[in-house]
Amino acid sequence: MLVKSQGHFGPHRQRGATFLGMVTIIAILGFGLYGGIRLVPLYMEYMNVARAMEQVRTEFNGEPTSAPEIVTALNRRWAIEDITRVAPEQIAIQRDGDVIVMHAAYRAEAPFIANVSLVVDFEKTVEIPQ
Repeated sequence: MLVKSQGHFGPHRQRGATFLGMVTIIAILGFGLYGGIRLVPLYMEYMNVARAMEQVRTEFNGEPTSAPEIVTALNRRWAIEDITRVAPEQIAIQRDGDVIVMHAAYRAEAPFIANVSLVVDFEKTVEIPQ
């Protein structure tokens, strides 16, 4: 008597992603995308701060200047760029030999979900030759 093989006996194995697996992947990607969206304004403002500092360097490059003049120039650019998270007075301005060093170091925070926030530390240093 011939016995025909029926293949694999037992429970059928499922292949591919389950609905719960797909929902989990979509939720993780959604959280990451939402976090990225919340961080974009912080990075855009940092780029404005960096650009303003570079413009001040270009304005005073090689010319004798003082800290109050630099703060005044930064105030003008802060108003144009609408920078609110850091004030021009918070930019450290120091003379180091024949160079004036502007140093911005600040922390920006964006609310994420409920009482959870995203925090980013920014730092930029620009030297103005005298």
